[in-house]
Order: sequence, then C-alpha cells, then structure tokens
Amino acid sequence: MSDPQPPAQPVDENQLIAERREKLKAIRQRQADGKGVAFPNDFKPSHHAGTLGTAHSGHSTEELAALKLEVRVAGRMMLKRVMGKASFATLQDSSGRIQVYIKGEQLGADVYESFKHWDLGDIVGVVGHMFRTRTGELSIHATQLRLLAKSLRPMPDKFHGMQDQEVKYRQRYVDLMTDEAARKRFVARSQAVSGIREFMVEHGFLEVETPMLHPIPGGANAKPFSTHHNALDQQMFLRIAPELYLKRLIVGGFDRVFEINRNFRNEGISIRHNPEFTMMEFYAAYWNYQDLMAFTEELMRDAALKATGGLRLTYGGKPVDLEPAFERLTIMQAIEKHTDAGANVHHSGWLLNALRRLGKTEESHKLSRRSLANLQVLYFEETVEDKLWQPTFICEHPVEISPLARASDSNPEVTERFELYITGREFGNGFSELNDAEDQAARFNAQVSAKDGGDDEAMFYDHDFVRALEYGMPPTGGCGIGIDRLMMLLTDSPSIRDVILFPALRREQ
Repeated sequence: MSDPQPPAQPVDENQLIAERREKLKAIRQRQADGKGVAFPNDFKPSHHAGTLGTAHSGHSTEELAALKLEVRVAGRMMLKRVMGKASFATLQDSSGRIQVYIKGEQLGADVYESFKHWDLGDIVGVVGHMFRTRTGELSIHATQLRLLAKSLRPMPDKFHGMQDQEVKYRQRYVDLMTDEAARKRFVARSQAVSGIREFMVEHGFLEVETPMLHPIPGGANAKPFSTHHNALDQQMFLRIAPELYLKRLIVGGFDRVFEINRNFRNEGISIRHNPEFTMMEFYAAYWNYQDLMAFTEELMRDAALKATGGLRLTYGGKPVDLEPAFERLTIMQAIEKHTDAGANVHHSGWLLNALRRLGKTEESHKLSRRSLANLQVLYFEETVEDKLWQPTFICEHPVEISPLARASDSNPEVTERFELYITGREFGNGFSELNDAEDQAARFNAQVSAKDGGDDEAMFYDHDFVRALEYGMPPTGGCGIGIDRLMMLLTDSPSIRDVILFPALRREQ
C-alpha cells in the first residue's frame, strides 16, 4: 500500500502578492522602455460576454463563421488553461462569462509568452471572432489580447469561494466577483426597486427628495445620529424618516408623493436591522388606512412578480403566498388567535408578570410605568409577531404609541393604523394621517414628556410641522415600506446584510 500523501501546505498569500507586484514592476519597466502601458485605458468593448452567449447560443460553427463578426470583450480572467501552443481563458464581465481561445502563432510569441504569466483576477481585453470549440462551447477566437489592469491580490479558491460570511460583507467587491448568486441577488434588488418606482409613477405619485440632515429628528420613534453643522453652528440629525417633510408637500398641494430614501437610526444591529437602511414612504391625499392596505397589497405583488416572476415564494424553506388577500387582524384579535392569554390580556398585572417571564429586560420600574395598551403591544411583539408568517395586516395601535396617526372615530383610544407582517417580521407601517393641528401639538407635548421621563426614542416637538398643519392638510394616508426587508423576502436571504451592498460593520483593527 502506498504511503499517504502529506496534507497540502497552506498558500502564503503575502508571497503571492509579492510575486504579482514583481510582475507589475516588470510591466512598469517595459513601459519605461517604451514597450507598452501598465494600465491602458484605450480599450473599448463592443459586446458583453453574457449578451454574446444569449445571441449566439443556437448558432452552429458554420453559421458563426458566416457572420464574420468581430467582437471586443473585456473582463476579469476567472479561469486559465495553458496547453502548449494554444490556451484557454474565461473572462467575466457584468453580464456573465465567455471562453477565449488563444493561439500563440496568431497573437505573436511576445504576447503569448506574456499571457502565460498573467494571473487569475487580471482584467483582460480580447478582440476576435465567435466560433465553437470541438466540444461545442461557444468561444472567442482571439486575434488580439491585452492586459488592462494587473490584479495584485489572489482571488479566493475557485471551487469554494469566500467562506467567511463577515469577510463577504466587508469585502463585497470580492464576493461579487466570485459568487454568481450574490451578483444575481443585487441585480434582483435593482430591478425590484426600479419596478417599485415605475409602479408608483404609474399610479400618479410624484417622486420627490427631502433632506437627510434635519434640525429636528421626527417621523418615527427612534434614536437618531447627531452631528454639528459648522456654517449654521447648530446641531443636526441624520434622517430617521422623511414623513414630516413629505406631509408638508401634501399641505403644499402635491396630492401624491413618494420617496425611496436612506434612513439612519442609532440603534441595535441584527439580521433584521442595519443602522443605515432604505425605505419607501408614500402619501396620498383623500386616502385612509383602508385604501393604503389595498394599495400596499397590490404594490407587494407587483414587486414580487417583477423580481421573481411569481407570487408563491419560499423563504427559509417555508412557503409564503402573496396571492390571497392579506389577513387583517387587530392587535387584540391577533393575541386571541395566536396565544392562550384570553381575558388576562386586559389586566396590567398579568401582562407585567408574563413579560418578565418572557425575559423582557427593561428595568422593572420602567416596565411597570407603562400603560395597559402599551403592555398589550409589548406582549403582542413578544408572543405573536414571529407567528405571522403569511402576509398579515395588524391594525388599531394605541394612540399613545402612534403620535402621528389619526385616532379612530369609533374608538378614540386606538388609531387608524396598520403594520404589515410577513415571515414573522414587520415590512410596512401605515396609517390615516393626523391632520388636526391642535391634536398634533398635544401629541407632540406628550412625546416631550415621555422623552423627559427617559424615553430616548420619543419624538421632539416640531413647531414648523404644526404650523404647516395649521394651514390645513387634506385627509391623507401614508405608508412606509422597508425595502431591505422586502429584498430579503424576494431573494430568500436570511440576513439584511445579504441585501445591502455595504452593511455597517465594526472597523477592522
């Protein structure tokens, strides 16, 4: 029996980088000698790899020869096989990959010899014509070959790619060049966002832009990031929501507005939360929360169709069906349906004990100061949210935790508000907007009192917004939809970091 082979020695990445730098040094020397350019910028591609593959996939060798089509393609060299007098390489651009056939006698000895020393990851330009190899693979028969940019770092192993998930997030550029699924995920995101924008415009909404630097943070209960504006010599806050500015535009006479916006919240990071995230908020005059729910259903279905081609999705191995009408439940109905709390949910003492048993970590004295309605919402969040897998609107949130929403005419203790849940997490939040300036002023005062009591997520009093309402705002419905979470659903991604190109990470040491 033969002796076992010793394990493969780990590759010294620093040594590989040093070798590539030496190659670049030699290229620079040739440039100094007047024999080329180290980083040329005069190569202009005429075609893309994926487009060529699609356009000529059905053409025979004879048909390709008859076309006499010269193509110019540039991309990253992902594979390379040197086979004596002829070699193969695979180039990848933004559209896909294509094989290149390289024959020494056609390119010239100097070019072919140089090619042998090029590395995977190098950016290469090729000129040639389309043909099929003996095995039938569509390829470019190279007549010219140029090194356009030298890669100084080795790419990950071609069979395993990047294995460390945090490195994939941190070095997204490597993740994208080596993981086709990652590229497809972000292409799908772009297409879905473009589709949402088209959908909104088709329904009469005007796309607008509002400030990202706010003198007063508002529009949501959240802890803001703060900064200082030197020229104005005042504290400013990164936007936590565009809501109050968008409603000012409704006051100004734009009946339907929307903004796909970046928001910033100085809070925790998790698989569902990134401190910088994308939302779409939209507002329509003469709509109420019932209109919003119907429109939101239609919007979600349209986004799914454009991104995936269907309404029956799979997330984490479980089905999600967007086709049936979304279920609508009040908070109390949801608690009744998904827990066995029964009548106990109407008693503060029972809720306090139940929340503490569930591990609610708020200080006991702070938790005990919460109202019955507030405790009911906390209990819902702890016991019901993760059970709402299929699309469900949860309605009638208490007035005290909905400072910008219109109170219900039939029950003034709750608001005409909904939150949309899918796969156990919130995707959207909408309500009939409060357009009573005096009521809004009183709600802001209550928020200020809460902030004085230690609630750092409570809102500030926004005098200018109250002044805008005093001019009169028509009855309005408004909604915010989390774009990142929607993309998680549409691409079956387990973490919000998977759908954000450059998620927030602790700085490298």
